[in-house]
Amino acid sequence: MLTALTLAGCATAPVYERPTVRVASTFKEQGPWQRAGTDVPPPGQWWQIFGDPELDALAARIEQGSPSLAAAVARYDQASAQVRRTRADLLPQVGVGADAGRQRVSAGRPLGAGRAVIYSDLSVGASLSYELDLFGRIRNNVRATQADAEASSADVAAVRLALQAQLASTYFDMRGLDARLVLLRETVEAFTRAFELTSTRHEGGIASGIDVSRAGAQLASAKAELDAVAAARARDEHAIAILVGETPSSFSLPVVDRQVAPPAVPVGLPSTLLERRPDIAVAERQVAAANARIGVARAALFPQVTLGGSGGFEATAGSLLSASNGFWALGPLSAALAIFDGGARRAQVRFARAQFDEAAANYRQTVLTAFREVEDDLAAVRHLGEQERNQAEAVRQAQRTRELATTRYRDGASDYLEVVTAQTAALDAERALLILRSDQLQAATDLVRALGGTFPTS
Repeated sequence: MLTALTLAGCATAPVYERPTVRVASTFKEQGPWQRAGTDVPPPGQWWQIFGDPELDALAARIEQGSPSLAAAVARYDQASAQVRRTRADLLPQVGVGADAGRQRVSAGRPLGAGRAVIYSDLSVGASLSYELDLFGRIRNNVRATQADAEASSADVAAVRLALQAQLASTYFDMRGLDARLVLLRETVEAFTRAFELTSTRHEGGIASGIDVSRAGAQLASAKAELDAVAAARARDEHAIAILVGETPSSFSLPVVDRQVAPPAVPVGLPSTLLERRPDIAVAERQVAAANARIGVARAALFPQVTLGGSGGFEATAGSLLSASNGFWALGPLSAALAIFDGGARRAQVRFARAQFDEAAANYRQTVLTAFREVEDDLAAVRHLGEQERNQAEAVRQAQRTRELATTRYRDGASDYLEVVTAQTAALDAERALLILRSDQLQAATDLVRALGGTFPTS
């Protein structure tokens, strides 16, 4: 009979199976030039693939400095403590106690023999209470909290990866702004010389006042853009300071005219994404926890059986700890079951099943979102690479046009409008190229994040 009850307890929770999601054999946007079966290295310090020592140093500071990561770790500690608390219910609960009192009993009490009695009552003992988990309420509760803790652990990894990706993306955006600052400073110097040249020609009667105004407007516009880029660069620097756990006022990074080349990110098979993405692990563990809580809810439909016991010593006088003053009691062995509750317990079972269905749907949505993010980033990396090559050619042509227009103006073959048009086109092309290169690095960063944070071992 006891064996049958134990088996019934194990069956209160459905057999857990991970929700299924159809997975393609290869990524659509991966391109025919990449082998689908490429081995994927384990997660780690993925940002090292960019080969930027300053980024490496900043990423290492997130572990100790980020308040967001510290909060995620604290949530995991809470979940771990909850597991230990629920596991304690699997063991007997033992308590000890002692009482001492002195009492006077009335002479007029019933059967009191007509006289008052004064006596002391001393007792010391222990008690035991143990719930027989015949229907799996406690065990399923332990399984649920264990899955919650595993989800919390995966959440720590997800927060860490998100912070690292945000840091890298912000860092590359800042370095792109650095390159634009250098370009604009050089442009302001060139436009200043052009303005001075035009002013000199105007004083000599060679250039018109319109040419001077055009050169002055172009110079002022470049200075205004320089100020705007400097402000955007300051915002990125402040954001990096917060990510590494510092106040913006005590943190600074020098302007560096260096943009690293985007790395080749190992992609691997779509099926490996289910094991590498921490947010997918979080969603899957939440499904497992919801499955176990169905068992907890169903166990409430069966009796709750508890075994008790107590023992100790009690005396009014003499030696307390003597054999004659000992007492013990085994029991009660109690079983409690609500006969009528208005359908509350069955409603709780339906509620638990609905929570499981929600968690399973959220898991599938998380998986689908992960695949979409990888496809988006693969497409972005590929098209940005092609766009960068075309834009580099546009820069070369615009620079050539600017040189020819400047030569024609100095030779008196054209007015300054042609120079302004060529200089503006060249600046626009160079600016667009720098932005594209920054976008390439940010797209590569997001691709690594979407893949779960992999990096090459060699």
